Amino acid sequence: MRDVAIVAFAQTAHRRRTDELSEVELLMPVLHEVLGATGLKANEIGFTCSGSADYLAGRAFSFTMALDGVGAHPPISESHVEMDGAWALYEAWVKIRTGDADTALVYSYGKSSPGRVRDVLTRQLDPYYLAPLWPDSVALAALQAQALIDAGVTDEPALAEVAARNRTAAADNPYAQLAGDVPAGDHLVRPLRTGDCPPIGDGAAAVVLAAGDTARALCARPAWIRGIDHRIEAHALGVRDLTDSPSARLAAERAGAFERPVDTAELHAPFTSQEVILRRALGLGDEVRVNPSGGALAANPVMAAGLIRLGEAAARIHRGESDRALAHATSGPCLQQNLVAVLEGESAHV
Repeated sequence: MRDVAIVAFAQTAHRRRTDELSEVELLMPVLHEVLGATGLKANEIGFTCSGSADYLAGRAFSFTMALDGVGAHPPISESHVEMDGAWALYEAWVKIRTGDADTALVYSYGKSSPGRVRDVLTRQLDPYYLAPLWPDSVALAALQAQALIDAGVTDEPALAEVAARNRTAAADNPYAQLAGDVPAGDHLVRPLRTGDCPPIGDGAAAVVLAAGDTARALCARPAWIRGIDHRIEAHALGVRDLTDSPSARLAAERAGAFERPVDTAELHAPFTSQEVILRRALGLGDEVRVNPSGGALAANPVMAAGLIRLGEAAARIHRGESDRALAHATSGPCLQQNLVAVLEGESAHV
């Protein structure tokens, strides 16, 4: 098994609407940027993997159209996951670890603006008992937030502080959709206010992975993936403790996150209450800088926000601003599925 690193990361400037752009037009600048950062050409990429959701586009096999952004020639080894791009990165990591490729291009994208994303996301619920009731993603997150408040773990002012901290951090992020002083707003679904919820928007991201000495040749300070794991909760919300995330904790344990302290964490927490849960499950204290990019509360392109957390953590290692970082991605209602990766700079490699 070989060491694998993230050697480049690029993302779009996230916007509320990109009506003038197709998925291909949204992706192409990002793909050119991430390949340009490494100097690699299309025929030097050993494996390509993407993450997206046909439900957002409203048509079957929409991801095949996005492949036009990669190019039709030369022929490529390609795969796709109907998930956030963080899971596409996991597949590419396995491909490189097992020796089937030396490099990989991973990209993901999402355009939430054409439809009602709150309703679209109901299609991932249990199709027999829950989905027919049409509980939307915000309503389910509000149930989770209320469970936390009822348990005495947090309250509405504390949630507002989480939102303010993330969006203040996003002021230094040129790609953020929301940044700075964003008002808490009115209750959207009690106890969540508009400020506790992620913005709806469009965006894309891409990373390049490489193995061993190839990674060192492509990047001055690769972000080595020291561990990565993903776990899932029960599908039925009624059998879960919504105030905790045992799957995130187990994924972090299997990824080696608890072996040594991390200095940075990028958490995919679209709602303020979910950051509270993740910080407790992952044992992140005040000494850890959480979401210096602003996180999903600053920009939440569905199907790309998790990959962006991995990319943002890696970029901080590339710049020498972090030595050991934790990156987290989630999918499904109320933190149902969780992926955790531990990234390290070369100086931290043991």
